Amino acid sequence: MSTAAEIDIAGISWPMYKVAALILGVVVLVAVGVTAAATGPAVLSAAAAASAVWLAGGLSARRVTRR
Repeated sequence: MSTAAEIDIAGISWPMYKVAALILGVVVLVAVGVTAAATGPAVLSAAAAASAVWLAGGLSARRVTRR
């Protein structure tokens, strides 16, 4: 049972904010990795960006369901 804000991946419903966070993390990882030519800044910035989107999306989803 999935809603418009979810996507099925291998038979499991994932909220869209989690999928968006993972995709953003990969994009930031590649962009910073190519630009800086170093893995440390790439991994840290990708983790920070993905975590921020994941947490903000979770808080937003909880606010919507409480109303």
